[in-house]
Amino acid sequence: MHTSASIAEVLKESAVMVRRSFLLLHKAGLIVQRKGPHGGAKLKVPPKQIGLGDVFQATAGDWLPVEDRAVAGLMKRVRQDAVEAMNEHSLAGVVKRLKKGK
Repeated sequence: MHTSASIAEVLKESAVMVRRSFLLLHKAGLIVQRKGPHGGAKLKVPPKQIGLGDVFQATAGDWLPVEDRAVAGLMKRVRQDAVEAMNEHSLAGVVKRLKKGK
């Protein structure tokens, strides 16, 4: 388990931003959380099974809402295509590349 404070420190980000992201990732079923003094968050599934598109979908929210049905339908397809393309890369693969770069 990793706390939002420890993750925020590594990312040089606000712990509030990390907790908000945790909530979205938890709702998407990507992480489990435990409250309390020994609490924190951890991945629910192996990082090889989590695509970048999964993370995007969990955290992006509504994207460019439009009134026109035809345009909205097209945007939905574009978003799905983008998610599929992002899911060609796993969280594990990104971490591996980041470690190589250090």
